[in-house]
Amino acid sequence: MRAMRLTAPAPIDERPLEFAQVADPVPGPGQVRLRVSACGVCHTDLHTVEGELTLPRLPVTPGHQIVGRVDAAGPGTTRYRLGERVGVGWLGWACGECEQCLQARENLCPDARFTGLHSDGGYADLALADERFAYALPAGFTDVEAAPLLCAGVIGYRALRLSEIRPGGSLGLYGFGASAHIAIQVARHWGCAVYAFSRGSEHRRLAAELGATWTGTSDDAPPVALDSGILFAPAGALVPVALRHLRPGGTLAINAVYMSAIPELRYEWVYGERTVRSVANFTRQDAVDFLQLAAAIPVRTEVEVHPLREANAVLLRLKGGQVQGSAVLRVAE
Repeated sequence: MRAMRLTAPAPIDERPLEFAQVADPVPGPGQVRLRVSACGVCHTDLHTVEGELTLPRLPVTPGHQIVGRVDAAGPGTTRYRLGERVGVGWLGWACGECEQCLQARENLCPDARFTGLHSDGGYADLALADERFAYALPAGFTDVEAAPLLCAGVIGYRALRLSEIRPGGSLGLYGFGASAHIAIQVARHWGCAVYAFSRGSEHRRLAAELGATWTGTSDDAPPVALDSGILFAPAGALVPVALRHLRPGGTLAINAVYMSAIPELRYEWVYGERTVRSVANFTRQDAVDFLQLAAAIPVRTEVEVHPLREANAVLLRLKGGQVQGSAVLRVAE
């Protein structure tokens, strides 16, 4: 099969992903094999390729927003039929036995394994998945439209919940990429007023098109104090900026698997019972709940589509803030 393989991390402008022919994977017990049709491109893939995340194995095939059809199944699988369309996200396995898993926090399982990091992901013709961590996809989305829902969408949904935004509240979104362009649609569905911050004029244009009440850059102050904020940009320098925009009692959720250092905070910026919390991965229930909600709204994903061989170039565009909405690799030929 064809795959874009990482053998050694390097800056993306050095094109570290290599196009290769590798052996077809064979599903083990409890696994299904997907013939991949589309795979979303995520900032986490960029952090993987550039070595900002600890890499538990090399070589590895990135990609964790996978849409495909089951074409083989290992022993003991019962959940999906051959030919059925399913999606796979970032959380690829959790132990189910530790304290975190038993308290419905499998996203914090110390032994969790992640797609495209611990196991080969969707930048390839075929990918394996634990059937328990694969999801039936709503019929109303094409394969390329569904791909961003599997990480950008689900993690944005979890960030919304952890930000403690309430229906009708005021919400700040910092960084307006793949996740934020979906999260704003959920927030607007809940009747929230959304204030979008981005350095890119095209990103601000998209935010306004999707219903933002106000748009600006991080140098601008919103016209009102915000009930909640979500930081999507992996820039620690924005944490004190976002805190200063919160009303007393507000919450800032930081949605990043990796980010630059957070500068020293003045106590007055957190005083007044303001909360800062990180968003770490997501649970299977998050995915199930969000996919149902995305179909009901319905969410519209803004997608630019590229062939598999262009994975390096797409990640470079992502790093440069040139992607509007989401980027997706169309894998099936």
